[in-house]
Amino acid sequence: MVMNWTDLTQDWDASFARAKRRFPNLCDKDMARAPKDRSKFEAYLAERHQLTITEAHEELEDFLYTEALNREAGLS
Repeated sequence: MVMNWTDLTQDWDASFARAKRRFPNLCDKDMARAPKDRSKFEAYLAERHQLTITEAHEELEDFLYTEALNREAGLS
C-alpha cells in the first residue's frame, strides 16, 4: 500500500508528530492545521531545512514511503 498526501493529512495531528521527528525544523505554529497544498508544503520544507525543492520533494516521498511501511507493519 502506498501512502499519499491525502492519507498523510487526514490525521494531521499524528502525522505531524511523526513528520516533526523526521523534519525537526517544522514550526508547530505554521503547521497547526494540515497543509492543503503539497507543493506549498514542499516549498516550506525546503526553506526550513535548507533543501532544494527537488530535495524536499524526494524527502517527502521517502517519508510517505516509510509511513506506508510503518502502517503495513502496524507501527503507526
